[in-house]
Amino acid sequence: HVQLVESGGGLVQAGGSLRLSCAAPRNMFNINEMGWYRQAPGKQRESVAAITSGGATNYADSVKGRFTISRDNAKNTVYLRMNSLKPEDTAVYYCNIKRVGRLEYWGQGTQVTVSS
Repeated sequence: HVQLVESGGGLVQAGGSLRLSCAAPRNMFNINEMGWYRQAPGKQRESVAAITSGGATNYADSVKGRFTISRDNAKNTVYLRMNSLKPEDTAVYYCNIKRVGRLEYWGQGTQVTVSS
């Protein structure tokens, strides 16, 4: 059983910032893409940001210019820096890791709540 350890969620006022972290096991190899998804109440899970092993990034239009994804390959950790948070960013955020061989793993989710 592979466990991804997420941290960094919480309650913040609109305009504030948070940083999420997600650590995969140190002995996990062949990680291709690391990313973040979110799911708000009553809505489908959506992709927020992703970063490849080569450092290429992709963002949802709704977060471009406000969120920054990064990764530390030595630590098998992915981060999501969220600035200028809006109430519509409120959701449970899930870490996602894709490995060679179409293996995929999810974090347990961390709640982000932005008050207006």
